[in-house]
Amino acid sequence: MAIAGVNHLALVCRDMAETTRFYTEVMGMPLIKTVQLPDGGQHFFFDCGGGSSLAFFWWADGPPAAPGIASVKAFPLESRTAVGSMNHIAFSVPEDELEAWHQKLVDAGVETFPMVVNHDDSEMGVARKNHEGVFVRSVYFTDPNGIMMELA
Repeated sequence: MAIAGVNHLALVCRDMAETTRFYTEVMGMPLIKTVQLPDGGQHFFFDCGGGSSLAFFWWADGPPAAPGIASVKAFPLESRTAVGSMNHIAFSVPEDELEAWHQKLVDAGVETFPMVVNHDDSEMGVARKNHEGVFVRSVYFTDPNGIMMELA
C-alpha cells in the first residue's frame, strides 16, 4: 500500500460567491462539485490540476478568521502560524510563467508580494536574482479569505 498523492485540501472561506469568483476567474480553476451540508453549510471543490482539488467549506455562522494563529498575519514579516494550522499552499506552475502569473494577480487587484522570490541556500534564504543555486522560485499572494498562497 502507498499514498498516491493529494486528493484535495479542504479550507474554510468567509464568502462562497467571492471565493468561487476568485478561484474560477483569477486562478482559472474550474468549479467541479458542490455539496449542500446537512447543517446548512456548503462544501465545494475546484480542479487544481494533476487529479487534485482545492476544496472549501462555507457556513453562514462560521467563526471569524484568526490571522497570526490559523493563518499568516503579514507575509513575510509575521509569517508564523500555530501548530496544526495551515501556513500556506503552493501550486506548481511552469517557471517561465511566474512573472506572467504575478502580473495577472496584480492586474486582478490581488494582494501579492512585490516580486518573484528566488529561494536559495544563502544566509537570507533568498536571492535578488535567479542563479544556479536557486532551488525554487515563488510568487506569494493571499486569496479573498486572507489565506496565503504560493505559485512555485
